[in-house]
This record gives sequence, C-alpha cells and structure tokens, in this order.
Amino acid sequence: MLWVKVFHLFAVIAWFAGIFYLPRLFVYHATTNDEAGRERFKIMERKLLRGIMNPSAVVSIVLGSWLWLGYGFTGTWLYLKLVLVGLLLIYHGWCMKTVNDFKQDKNTHSHTFYRWMNEAPVVLLLGILILVELKPFS
Repeated sequence: MLWVKVFHLFAVIAWFAGIFYLPRLFVYHATTNDEAGRERFKIMERKLLRGIMNPSAVVSIVLGSWLWLGYGFTGTWLYLKLVLVGLLLIYHGWCMKTVNDFKQDKNTHSHTFYRWMNEAPVVLLLGILILVELKPFS
C-alpha cells in the first residue's frame, strides 16, 4: 500500500502543478493582443490540460479511492477532505471550460479575474493538507 500512496502523492503533485499553472496561462492569454500569441497560448493550455492535468486527476482519484478502500479511513476529517476534493474537481471543470472558451475566442474575463481565480486552489490545497496530516474531527 505504500507504493500506492507514493504514486497517489506523485499524481496529486502533478495535478496541482497544472492547477496552479493553467490559470497563470489564462492571465497571460487574456493580456495577449497578437494572433500568434493567442494561438501559442491555446496550444499550451490544451497540452497542459490534456497531457498533465486530466491524466493526473484521474490517477489521483483512482489511487486515492484505492487507499480509502485499502486502509478503511473513516472520520469527519475524511468527509471534509472529500468535499474539498469535490470543489477541486469543480475547479478543474471550470479550467476545462475556460480552455474551451479561449479556444473559441469567447473569453469574457480580464486578466485580473484570472489572477484571483489562480488563488482558489491554494486555499483548497491548504485545507486538504491540514485535514490529511492533522486529522482534526477524528
């Protein structure tokens, strides 16, 4: 089970790397005025989403479920963590929608909006780490 935990953590780290970087690309994309720059950001966003974020999210969820079933974790901390993971999945879905909006040149938000949205996963990650490591409400 320790190998499962190692690969789960690896996948979570890869997922969060993408979750942190993609909205930063949105910031830069929203400020780009030339066609070549916009096309470059579309490629970067698509490759980050499809090549790193989506696969690592799936692996994180699958291995996290395996750990849950294998260790039989219980407690309020776990259910609160699952709520935060659910919010992270909603954020991931928002990233997917935003990539599609940019792809179709339908972005309606400013770079400032994306700067603020870039901070949301920081709060989720902190909450998840506190719940997993400290296990309050056990």
